[in-house]
Amino acid sequence: MSSLVVTPENQIQRLNSILVRVEHLQKLDFQTLTTPPGPKSWNIVEVLTHLNIAYGLYRPKFDEVLENTPNIQKESNTFKVSAWQRMIINMQRPKGTVRKWKMKTLKRFEPLLDTETMNEGKVTATFVHFFDSHLHLKDCILKSRRKDVSKRKISSAIGPIVKFYLPEAFEFLLCHLERHMVQIDEILKKQAVVS
Repeated sequence: MSSLVVTPENQIQRLNSILVRVEHLQKLDFQTLTTPPGPKSWNIVEVLTHLNIAYGLYRPKFDEVLENTPNIQKESNTFKVSAWQRMIINMQRPKGTVRKWKMKTLKRFEPLLDTETMNEGKVTATFVHFFDSHLHLKDCILKSRRKDVSKRKISSAIGPIVKFYLPEAFEFLLCHLERHMVQIDEILKKQAVVS
């Protein structure tokens, strides 16, 4: 398996692209955002809620590590991902427009929204939360460039079986975001076929 080297520049670029994409999603009508393509499928707001939940489990860890990690003189531009972490990251990464590796979502990551009480306010709040969370991620990636990111690992959201250095955690979350952007594309395509 080939090595994986990540850079803050590439990560910021990909995150910016996702943020722009979600800004466009925010302009969709309420029906499009809250209608699932099938009985056992998530709607777009549920996908975004899932992403908010996932990031929420990393946010305090990022803050704690960045605060307690020494600064470095020269900005860090590349990071070589470890083999085990590379495998976990690549399981999340979509291949073009296809989500490889179908995965069952763990209970704690499920959106569990009551679609009966869904309203415009709740949809708006989901988008506000998404942008707040993922602009925080962007800020963490930028801050990490001046930190010695090879000193401390954090446990992943699934527990200590997977531990990441900061650049690996950022890459995992970006691949997770990209995976769910593919899912949103699938939802929109199915809705287009139905209408």
